[in-house]
Amino acid sequence: MLERIAHLDPEKRAEYLDALNNLFEKMDCAYEQIAGRYGFGCTGCEDNCCRSLFYHHTVLEYLLLKTGFQALDPTERAEIHHKALQVRAAHTRAERTGKPVVAMCPLNQAGLCRLYHQRPMICRLHGIPHELHKAGQVPVTGPGCGEFEKNYGKMAVVRLDRTPFYMQLANLERRLRNAFGLQEKLKMTVAHMITSF
Repeated sequence: MLERIAHLDPEKRAEYLDALNNLFEKMDCAYEQIAGRYGFGCTGCEDNCCRSLFYHHTVLEYLLLKTGFQALDPTERAEIHHKALQVRAAHTRAERTGKPVVAMCPLNQAGLCRLYHQRPMICRLHGIPHELHKAGQVPVTGPGCGEFEKNYGKMAVVRLDRTPFYMQLANLERRLRNAFGLQEKLKMTVAHMITSF
């Protein structure tokens, strides 16, 4: 499927990426509103979420990350690609041995994301308490990250409702997949994506 994604019509692809960027702007605003109520910010965290193993499942996020990556200069791309290969190797060893992996995202440089504006959804929403509503089911809730819980866990809980963002992303992904006839599932880490570009 990745080879087919690489050959998607750039003009049509841009239309979907513009819609994704608009959605991500709304996510960022909603996140900042909730984080601001607590006074929470992601700086100087020892339990850095960039070391967490996150899988990403949308062609849209893959394409946006690829667009950002390709805009970097060749030297920076080569450096990131090398780091991504190392992270993938660490993940493979962890799967083989059954031991948890702690590997820094290859896009992290001195605590900052090199593709911050193209980062995937979970990188945008992780950190603060959240909730997710599914029709006819009890809402699923989750805590903030370790740093959040340590500093703000005893405060009255205001959660970010991820539901509308997940739904909008799913709808946009479905439209893109239908438009281009893409049916295969996608499950990739950032490191995996980078090594496939």
